[in-house]
Amino acid sequence: MTRELKLRIISALVLAPLVLAATWQGGLYFRLLSALIGLLIFYEWSTMTGLKANRFGLMFGWAATALVSFETAFRSIETALVLLVGFSLTAFILAALRRSTWWLPGGVLYAGLSAVSLAALRGADRDGLITMLFLFAIVWATDIFAYFIGRALGGPKLAPAISPGKTWSGAIGGAVCAVIAGFGVILGLGEPASFWLVPIILALSAASQCGDLFESWVKRRSGVKDSSRLIPGHGGVMDRADGLVAACFVAFLGGLALSIINGGLLADAGKLVTGP
Repeated sequence: MTRELKLRIISALVLAPLVLAATWQGGLYFRLLSALIGLLIFYEWSTMTGLKANRFGLMFGWAATALVSFETAFRSIETALVLLVGFSLTAFILAALRRSTWWLPGGVLYAGLSAVSLAALRGADRDGLITMLFLFAIVWATDIFAYFIGRALGGPKLAPAISPGKTWSGAIGGAVCAVIAGFGVILGLGEPASFWLVPIILALSAASQCGDLFESWVKRRSGVKDSSRLIPGHGGVMDRADGLVAACFVAFLGGLALSIINGGLLADAGKLVTGP
């Protein structure tokens, strides 16, 4: 067993129980975790993309992400979403007026939406817990089985210019296994399973894989192998959470649409799977 593999196993054994415990508890514990993920993502984003060279942009980005994360953790997720929209629009306007890099608005939106969507989906009730466990199962099954099936079957590359190791066989195999894992979680938790879960799972699996490709594109553009070295053996938070946050973005938009239909704002965001 190599040293890197040992580090990966040790890190997983330490982090996985902490994440699952926070997910199980929900409430403040998970909101704090969501806020921390958002802050660490902006740190890695700003480091990879060279935002440190733009002092004003870096200060604005940190202030925006910190305020959105604080609001997410300790106050109102609704207000955090409003702040995120405002800060993101401001960052886009500043980038256009100053003719500077678009990495700033992209980082504010990506990091802030990571925190808000995770916290909104989990909420504090059983519906949110089911939704998060459902998402974990889909993302992990997609990631794990796409790797092994892709290596076993090979075939045409999915996006050779971005991530040469990924294949269409792996992407399809990962999506099929995600359907099985998603239904397994729903049935295991005693929830009714319907045919309409299939397109939801496939959409979330596709989003997870797109998130992985997007992060690979950012790293390739930035000329780095890992988003950071925060997690021994794994790289950075973005390396581990890229698929999850992308799937959460899609689930959050779906949950937000559901809540609006049912007369709320974010109150029903975590009921994407269980229904109102």
